[in-house]
Amino acid sequence: MPHLVIQHSPNVQTPMQPVCEALAGALRDIRDGQGQAVFPTAGTRVLAYAAQHAAVADGAAENAFVYANLRIQAGRAPEIVRAVGDALAAVLKACFAQELASRPIGITLQIDEGQETFGAKLGNLHARFQNT
Repeated sequence: MPHLVIQHSPNVQTPMQPVCEALAGALRDIRDGQGQAVFPTAGTRVLAYAAQHAAVADGAAENAFVYANLRIQAGRAPEIVRAVGDALAAVLKACFAQELASRPIGITLQIDEGQETFGAKLGNLHARFQNT
């Protein structure tokens, strides 16, 4: 982890690949008080999905919505979680600045923190980044 999943209405005009890359970069750049990366590079995932159908607010065609949900494991200090939220919110605001200035759009960022009930890591990405 961290895993950040973005769901958005189909009428969002901002290209999502650069948004994903900017958010992933922000997650990789966050450091704790000792200068250590808060999240492992290999565990960082940012995915975006357009809803096939949507109704936003009063249903006006120009209304758009972006929902970003970050899932992290429990145990980080509250000030670290706040710093993560602030960093991601700043990236979202910058990435969607044009749409925020030109149309009604709701952008929500939520961070969920918790212990896994079950977890299995079956890939080989972590080994690739062992020395970074």
